[in-house]
Amino acid sequence: MKRNIVAILRGITPREAAAAGRALADAGITMIEVPLNSPEPFDSIRILVDLLGDEALVGAGTVLDAGGVEKVATAGGRLIVAPNTDSAVISAALALGMECMPGVFTATECFAAIKAGARQLKLFPASVAGPGGLKALKAVLPSDAGLWPVGGAGKENFADWWAAGAAGFGIGTALYKPGDSAGEIARRARETVAAYDALDRVAR
Repeated sequence: MKRNIVAILRGITPREAAAAGRALADAGITMIEVPLNSPEPFDSIRILVDLLGDEALVGAGTVLDAGGVEKVATAGGRLIVAPNTDSAVISAALALGMECMPGVFTATECFAAIKAGARQLKLFPASVAGPGGLKALKAVLPSDAGLWPVGGAGKENFADWWAAGAAGFGIGTALYKPGDSAGEIARRARETVAAYDALDRVAR
């Protein structure tokens, strides 16, 4: 089954990438981003793409300009995630046929991202907005626009976010911190997937 969970591997190195990616995919998490402020991010993206092929949607986070989008595409990545809304980044990603998830926090940013062509939006920092903030935004957004809380969403509160209308989640340190073993990543990933799968499907 497809799970709308993006694993955020901030700080990962190319040496760690294959083991981390394999652990995540085996647990059922098949959307992976390597933030571009990680060491040698394009090498890690290339390793993950080569390893996981069609198993996972691999790409980058913290993409701040169109040049970054092009470099991710060259490395084989197909997912672009940003902390902000930049129409040039969105346009560049869509022109290359990539999935794009710009960062939003306000209604103004949501509608700017949608106008630029995005349909899946990263609500960041979600811990500040809370489920109530997400629910308020959902009330005014087009029905096909999805909000993915990042920074404050995890297995302990998945249900609250789903009830508010979340489309999916971005999960960072609850899945991976630099230096974690593959076994630790696998354990956290299995727990996260179990919590996701336990959600009331009617709420989705």
